[in-house]
This record gives sequence, C-alpha cells and structure tokens, in this order.
Amino acid sequence: MNSSPIAAEKALIPAFLSFVDQLGDRLDANVPQIVDVDRLQQLSEGTFGRSVADFLQQNELQPFTTGPRRKQLHDCVHVLTGYGTDPIGELEVQAFLLGAKFHPVQLVLAAGLLRIAHRRAIPFPLTRPTIRRRLRMAYQRGQVSRFDVDTWQPETLWQRPLIQVQTMFRV
Repeated sequence: MNSSPIAAEKALIPAFLSFVDQLGDRLDANVPQIVDVDRLQQLSEGTFGRSVADFLQQNELQPFTTGPRRKQLHDCVHVLTGYGTDPIGELEVQAFLLGAKFHPVQLVLAAGLLRIAHRRAIPFPLTRPTIRRRLRMAYQRGQVSRFDVDTWQPETLWQRPLIQVQTMFRV
C-alpha cells in the first residue's frame, strides 16, 4: 500500500524527535522535563505559563518532555511569538530564531519545512510571495529582538504576564 506524501512527512517527525533525543544523550545536553502542563494550568490567565498550557491544549499538543532545552521549549517560542503550528507558522518560528541568533539547526529545519510547505497546496490566500514576506518579517523580528534561544529561561517567567515577557525580549 502506498502512503501519501503527507503521511510520510508526518512519520518523519517522531523519527526526527527521537534523533534529537539521541543526539542530546551523546552530547550530554538532555535535561529533566521543563514544561509541566498541570502546574501551568493553575496559573492566572494571561500569564506566560498559563498561555503555554492554553496553547498546548488549543492545538491538542503534548509538551516535549525529553531531550535538550531547545526542543522542550519549542512550543514556548510559539507562544512568545504568536506563530501558528501549521507549516508556515513553523517556518516563521525558524525564521525568527535565525534572525535572533544564527544557528545551523534552524537552516536544516527551515529547509525541511519549506520542502513540506511547497509540496502541499498552499492555502488561499497564502501565495509564495506572501509566504516569503511573512518569513522575511519573522526573520527581521528576530533580528531586533533581545531573544537568545540558548540562554532564555522561561521557567523563571511562567508567572509573569505574557505581554511583559514579550516586551522583555522585544518580540
């Protein structure tokens, strides 16, 4: 039975995440679980932590609980920036991170996401020029931010209002 290209792409995600965990083990970069949804759901509405819990629930996602900090905090970057979880939103996150601090990992992820986005029918009204504009804007937004994906510690910011955290990082 032939699987669709979309099904094949979705199958790559768990394999990629497993690879990240294995690489983290080899590099001694894996950390204990950072995002505890039950704890975050108890925070006041509008706080950064509660916004992370709400984001995960609204998108029917489970937090990444294994591997390096960067992996586990991925969804927190979505909340901080407001970018979606569709392929274009994922590309915007990678473009933002590239603008904030160049890291080759973002280039690899962005290339894979671009491939996925170009294979799928781009939903109206997202034309390729629109996508390029959105990615350029996300990159520039990262450039003017004060965000460093390698050093930020969102777990110390859970109780602060989301808008305050965004202002702190100029996002």
